[in-house]
Amino acid sequence: MKNSTKIQLMTMMFLMFFGWGAWYGQMSKYLLSTLHATGDQVGNAYLTFALASLVAPFFVGLIADRFFAAQKVMGVLNIIGGGLLYLLSQTTDPEVFFWYILAYTLCFAPNLALSNSIAMKQMQNPEKEFANIRVTGTVAWIVVTNIIGFYALGDHVAIFHIAMYSSFALGIYSFFLPDTPPKADKNASIAQIVGLDALKLFKDRSFLIFFISSILICIPLSFYYAMANPSLTDSHMSNVENKMSLGQASEVIFMLLIPFAFTRLGVKKMLIVGLIAWIIRFICFGYGDGLSSEWILYIGIILHGVCYDFFFVTGQIYTDQKAGPHIKNSAQGLITLATYGVGMGIGSKLSGIVLDMYTSNGIHDWQSVWMVPAGIAALVLVLFMLFFHERKQAA
Repeated sequence: MKNSTKIQLMTMMFLMFFGWGAWYGQMSKYLLSTLHATGDQVGNAYLTFALASLVAPFFVGLIADRFFAAQKVMGVLNIIGGGLLYLLSQTTDPEVFFWYILAYTLCFAPNLALSNSIAMKQMQNPEKEFANIRVTGTVAWIVVTNIIGFYALGDHVAIFHIAMYSSFALGIYSFFLPDTPPKADKNASIAQIVGLDALKLFKDRSFLIFFISSILICIPLSFYYAMANPSLTDSHMSNVENKMSLGQASEVIFMLLIPFAFTRLGVKKMLIVGLIAWIIRFICFGYGDGLSSEWILYIGIILHGVCYDFFFVTGQIYTDQKAGPHIKNSAQGLITLATYGVGMGIGSKLSGIVLDMYTSNGIHDWQSVWMVPAGIAALVLVLFMLFFHERKQAA
């Protein structure tokens, strides 16, 4: 790959994740503090991304991959998305906000697949080259959350203004990306597009348990994305966005440790470590305090790398191994649809319901709130340890 092309792709990833990171982790604080939304309204706002993740594979597979160049589709979607973010920033009604954020996420979610297609089209060896491109997105997330934290913008509409400008910039920039013409077979079925070809893997009980566990663990994951920022703020932690960016930094570090951990631990133990980390981090969020025990909150934040990499990234590798070359794309698509769509959708809705359940006179009982995802993660761990039995050669 030419250096100029590499820079183009890295810039694409940077702009995309810069815009996403500007609003995603802070939206709950904005809704609760500025728009005075209920917990259920916050949960519904995060539910939109899960709904968009369910729609995106159909849009990309049935339309974008068949009839249009990927970079042009990305350009149009991000320009429309920028306009929707402008309209969203003008409303102060949480109910109206929901419809705008739903429309925007429907434009944004396809970016994840489209950007991967554009990048991998330019690579001769994606297994070795893609990580160096994708990590730029994580860097962008760290940069934008630190900017927001430094200027204390987490509960201001400015988070959506930043995302709006990033969306317009990415939309215009996309038209100058390397050409990525339609690639899909126009005769491919809907089942092939959304990964239903991979259902045959369910004959393997261990893969079925992994699949169910992946959906269930996305429920606690949604609690983290939706509720961590306002929870840490209420616990008297200062500069929350800056400190939460340590989670993305740990994600990079533990990503680099995965090859070593695979050799020493294997698939099952890595997945179990990831599940245990989820339980510990939610307990930390429930019992830590920014005044007297902030170090406990730091543990919960930094564990993000173990939680995400050791379960989700390891799970993607495990899925690739189990599926083999013929259906590995279908298998990855099915896992993505189930986790980001179904699992996080349930979790987003449930997180809002739980927050309202443990809110009295405007005061949130965060300790009780965090025990719910901790309990769900513990149940997933028990399920996994009892029924997942993987052969050594698959590790």
